[in-house]
Amino acid sequence: QVRLVESGGGLVQAGGSLRVSCAASGITFSRYEMGWFRQAPGRERAFVAYINGPGKRTYYRDSVKGRVTISRDNAKNTLYLQMNSLKPEDTGVYYCAAGILRAGDSVLNSNKYDYWGQGTQVTVSS
Repeated sequence: QVRLVESGGGLVQAGGSLRVSCAASGITFSRYEMGWFRQAPGRERAFVAYINGPGKRTYYRDSVKGRVTISRDNAKNTLYLQMNSLKPEDTGVYYCAAGILRAGDSVLNSNKYDYWGQGTQVTVSS
């Protein structure tokens, strides 16, 4: 049984930092490409960041570049998202996702990921 369990969300003031984690089980974690997505109230789920299996290639949405770092520890089957200089518009439920994408698949496309966590709430107050 595949499980992705996010943790580390919470309430933080604008300008603050937060690290969310995603613990994976039931998959060979290092084979899977991982993504972070977020869903703000009343909005669709949106791509935040991507990392490939070995952790050597990353990709970010423009609005978080320079403030957010995705990383993974394959020995611990854990994915991370370090978020700095947080803004109120970063508020939302953050989901991790796992998938084995095919050549040509867009890492931004949530439909290309096979497994999802339940999400963790991040709230940034102004």
